[in-house]
Amino acid sequence: MIPDGFLLNAAGHLVPEDQVREHDKLRDSTVRTLADIAEKLNVALGQFKEKALADVADLVAIAAEKYDVKMGGEKGNVSLTTFDGEYKLVRSTAERYQFTEEIEAAKALIDDCILRWSEGANANIRALVDRAFRTDSRGQLKTSAVLELLRLDIDDEGWKRAMTALRDSIHTAGTATYIRLYKRKGKSAQYRQVPLDLAAV
Repeated sequence: MIPDGFLLNAAGHLVPEDQVREHDKLRDSTVRTLADIAEKLNVALGQFKEKALADVADLVAIAAEKYDVKMGGEKGNVSLTTFDGEYKLVRSTAERYQFTEEIEAAKALIDDCILRWSEGANANIRALVDRAFRTDSRGQLKTSAVLELLRLDIDDEGWKRAMTALRDSIHTAGTATYIRLYKRKGKSAQYRQVPLDLAAV
């Protein structure tokens, strides 16, 4: 409990409220208000996803029971639309990948290739590789960027060995299930996704 007339600072020390600048108090109040709203939105989104997945699973089960077949599997991709076609709800499943220790061998082989090519016109490959092996804020490799290297059609034995090591390093870590809602644009056949993440709003 924080005694009346005191505020707790980031170091865990009690500071008399009259020694805290008004602007610091205003900042604290603003962030706390927005954080409270964000926490509630986070809970609401979690509840929406849980309900949506359960409701879609029920529809799939009902259809399967009616026709004595499996439709979309328990976690398969399913697209559902309203009767008038205004809304479309999509449940999709994507595999999540991780890289084993063999990714280090792949990186070393790729570096060897670049070293051999450095006198030629392949300078842009270094930037591409560095970008592919850049980690995110959690220190994880960006899977899509690394997999893009497999698309490069380079006729070089060293590069082919590197791509073999890269393929061998890919490990399926499980699946992620997504719910996406779309709304039809007017009377057209096109749909616009209803964004459920802050960056897309």
